[in-house]
Amino acid sequence: MSDEEPDGDGGRGGPRGKARPAYLRTKTIEQSIRDTEEPEHALTRSLSALDLTVFGVGVIIGTGIFVLTGSVAKQQAGPATALAFVVAGVVCALAALCYAEFASTVPVAGSAYTFSYASLGELPAWIIGWDLVLEFALGTAVVAVGWAGYVRSLLENAGWRLPAVLSGPDEASGFTFDILAALLVLVLTAVLVLGMKLSARVTSVVVAVKVTVVLLVIIAGSFFIDGDNYHPFIPEPRSTPATSGLNAPLIQLMAGYQPTAYGVEGIFTAAAVVFFAFIGFDVVATAAEETKHPQHDMPRGILGSLFICTALYVAVSIVVTGMEKYSRLSVDAPLADAFKATGHPFYAGLISFGAAVGLTTVCMILLLGQSRVFFAMSRDGLLPRVFSKVHPRYGTPYRSTVLLGGLIAVVAGFTSIKQLAALVNIGTLFAFVVVALGVIVLRRTRPDLPRAFRAPWVPVLPAVSVAASVWLMLNLPAETWLRFVVWMVLGLVVYVLYGRGHSRMTESGTGG
Repeated sequence: MSDEEPDGDGGRGGPRGKARPAYLRTKTIEQSIRDTEEPEHALTRSLSALDLTVFGVGVIIGTGIFVLTGSVAKQQAGPATALAFVVAGVVCALAALCYAEFASTVPVAGSAYTFSYASLGELPAWIIGWDLVLEFALGTAVVAVGWAGYVRSLLENAGWRLPAVLSGPDEASGFTFDILAALLVLVLTAVLVLGMKLSARVTSVVVAVKVTVVLLVIIAGSFFIDGDNYHPFIPEPRSTPATSGLNAPLIQLMAGYQPTAYGVEGIFTAAAVVFFAFIGFDVVATAAEETKHPQHDMPRGILGSLFICTALYVAVSIVVTGMEKYSRLSVDAPLADAFKATGHPFYAGLISFGAAVGLTTVCMILLLGQSRVFFAMSRDGLLPRVFSKVHPRYGTPYRSTVLLGGLIAVVAGFTSIKQLAALVNIGTLFAFVVVALGVIVLRRTRPDLPRAFRAPWVPVLPAVSVAASVWLMLNLPAETWLRFVVWMVLGLVVYVLYGRGHSRMTESGTGG
C-alpha cells in the first residue's frame, strides 16, 4: 500500500486529479450509505422525530438542572445566570445547526466520526471516533456512579443501608465495588440490545417523569419568589481566586488571562461552566441510521431537544435565584436547599427523586451513542469487524453493546466519580470543532449533495462555532488537556498498528 491514494471519487473528495496521503482518504457519502444496506451490518430504522427529541431531552437534562443552576449563580453570575444559559444555548445552537446538516445529509451511525470520514479524511475521523468512544464511556460511568449515590441516599432515608464494600470508593475506603452503578449499566445494556424501539419507549416514560418533576419544581418555586432577590440582576464584577499549576485553565497558563466573577464578564465565565449542562444533544446524531426519515427528523430532534432544554434551564435559574438570595445559595444542592429554606422539604425530596430517575436516561443514551460510534468504526474496519455484526432478531449491534456495557460496568463499579469527571468534557467540544470544519469542507468538495437541511450563513456560522468551542476548551484545566493529549497519542498508535492496515478503504484500494 503506498502512502498516497488516487482520488477515487472523480475529484469530489479533493482537488481533481491530485493524489492525497492515505491517512487523509475520505469515504464518500454514497459508500457510507451503501454500507448501511449490508444485511449483517444494517441497523433497523424505527425512530421518529419525537423519539429523537425525547432522546435529546433525556440525555441533556440531568442533575445539572437541579445543582448547576444554583452553584453558578452563587459563584459566577448571580441572577444573570439565566443569561449565561442563553449564551451557552446559542453556542450549542451553532454546533447543533452543523450537526443537523450533516445528520440529514449523511444518515449513518457514528455522528462526528462518520461526518469527519466523509469530509476531512480517515485519520481525523479515527481521532474523533477514538475520542468519542472514551468520552461517552466515561460519561456513562460518571452518570452511573452519580445515580448510585442518589439511590443510596433514598434507600438510607427509607432505613436501608448497603454494606460499605458494595458502596464504591466514593463512600468507603479499601476494596469496594459500587454494585448499584454496575447493575444500572448492565440493565441498560440489556435494554439497548433488545431493540431501539424498546429503548425509545423506556426513555419516553422516564423523560416524562423527569420533565414533570422539573415543571412541578418550576411552578411550585414561582410561588416563593421574592423580587428583591433579583437586585442587582448583574452583580458588580470581582476577580476570582487565582489557581496555579495543572488545575489552572489552559488560557491562564498561556496568556495570563484571569476569569472574572459577576458583571458582564461573569456571565460569559458562567456560560463556559453551564455549557456542559447542554452536552448530549450531539448524541442524537449517532442514531441517524436508525431513524425512519433522517433527512427531516434529525434536524427536528437535535434542534427541538436543545430548545426545550434551554427553556427549562432558564426557567429553573430564574426560580432558584428568586427564591433565595444568590449569595446564600448552597453549592451542593442549591434548589433543594432553597425549598428547605422556604419551609417546603417535600419538594427537596421530589428533586432528589427526579434527579435519580432522570439519570437513568442520561446513562442509557450515552451508552447508546458510544456503542454506535464503536459500531461504525468497526464496520469500516478501523476496529475489529466482528463487533459490527447486528443481532438477527433485534437488529442492534449487540456484540459492541455487550462488550462496552460490560467494560463500563466494571469501570463504574471500581472508580471514584471525582477521578472520572475530569476526563469527560473536552471531547465533546473537540467534536463540535471537527463537525463545524467538516460542514465547510463538504460544502466546497461536494456542493452537488442533496441537503434536506442546510445550516445558514456558511462558512461564517461554522467558523463562529469553531471559535466559541475553542474558547471554551481553553478555559478547561491544563490537567484535562494533558490527559486528552495522552489518550490521543495512544489512539494514533492503535491506528498505525491496526486501523490503517485493516481499513476497508485499504482493502478496496479506494479513497476520496
